[in-house]
Amino acid sequence: MNDEKTVALVTGANKGIGYAIAEGLGAQGMRVGVGARDDVRREEAVEKLRAAGVDAFGVPLDVTDDASVAAAAASLDRLDVLVNNAGITGGWDQRPTEVDLDTVRSVVEVNVYGVIRMMDAMLPLLRRSAHPRIVNVSSGVGSLTRQSSGGDTGPIATAYSPSKTFLNAVTVQYVKALAETNIKINLACPGFVATDLNGFRGHRTPEQGAATAIRLATLPDDGPTGGYFEDAGEIPW
Repeated sequence: MNDEKTVALVTGANKGIGYAIAEGLGAQGMRVGVGARDDVRREEAVEKLRAAGVDAFGVPLDVTDDASVAAAAASLDRLDVLVNNAGITGGWDQRPTEVDLDTVRSVVEVNVYGVIRMMDAMLPLLRRSAHPRIVNVSSGVGSLTRQSSGGDTGPIATAYSPSKTFLNAVTVQYVKALAETNIKINLACPGFVATDLNGFRGHRTPEQGAATAIRLATLPDDGPTGGYFEDAGEIPW
């Protein structure tokens, strides 16, 4: 790896918002690891990014698998930016009286436990960085304030929405634990982006959805940590 370049790793980066985040970070001169499970889709994304001028490389990665995450960490010589973007919904209209508990477990496994695995595995590398940044891709539906005040009009999602609230709470604990370090950790909401995650029903582009994560990944040293942000600013917890 080129020691002069900032090195970033984006999970779930072979398509959608993750790909747009990787492309945006690459456009700022970073060397970007495309973390993805599917070998073919990962390498296709790497080639597409390279064709666009991004210094990209593939990282085989399944965030639900301890060995896969450990192997990904071992494959890196250094890491400055970690963007935990990989996520699933488990389907929509997840009514509390009807949702399968296995669906809830599978969503939490990716959206929360996967992020914990990634942060724990990558922290030794990030601690060696001069300007380490972690961005956890959350959602406005994880806001208890919005959910309880009627500000969120999305579908009932007993697996997905609480998984993002759980992710927010976990992120706060990491912020507290790493308060004496130079590692900045923030949460980014991409908004309602048209991706296969929602059947392309969203009204925002992946590039628009990636903007907040890119901004948080490139914060100056006096930038915030422990925040929950969208394009318009901070989101109420």
